[in-house]
Amino acid sequence: DRFFSVFKTAGRGLALQRKNISVASENIANANTTRGLDGRGPYKPKRVRASVGNQQSFGLTLQNSVIEMRTSSSLHRAAPSFETGPAGTPDLGPQTEVVQQDNYRFEYDPDHPDADENGMVKYPDIDMVEEMTSMVSANRLYEANLSVIEAEKEIVKRSMEI
Repeated sequence: DRFFSVFKTAGRGLALQRKNISVASENIANANTTRGLDGRGPYKPKRVRASVGNQQSFGLTLQNSVIEMRTSSSLHRAAPSFETGPAGTPDLGPQTEVVQQDNYRFEYDPDHPDADENGMVKYPDIDMVEEMTSMVSANRLYEANLSVIEAEKEIVKRSMEI
């Protein structure tokens, strides 16, 4: 399990950034959508939010873990191996969810088919600069996680040559 922990962590990072890129792209594509799929109201902007859920704190997880040192020879120093206690060790990675926001802006356009009786059209309040910044940032973090995976692959490959 320890052998693949770097790959698991980087994989979670890749999945999170892929979700961030997807949500930002969807928000940009629907910035001027005045009618959602249900036909009632404009598109609702989305955000990726981390939720804690029922996860234990890091300190509680350490208290429930037993550290056992293992060696193959008395001359070698071993890395600790973590075994879970009775409560088990939860996944400490953040859980994410996509949430919709009810943020809107109004523009005066009496000729628009979705204008109300005052000529105001309800649009999703999407800041294009913020969405593009989010997308570029997520793309850079995605690339960083890919670099971590490549570096770990090279480390594993070189350790197998020894």
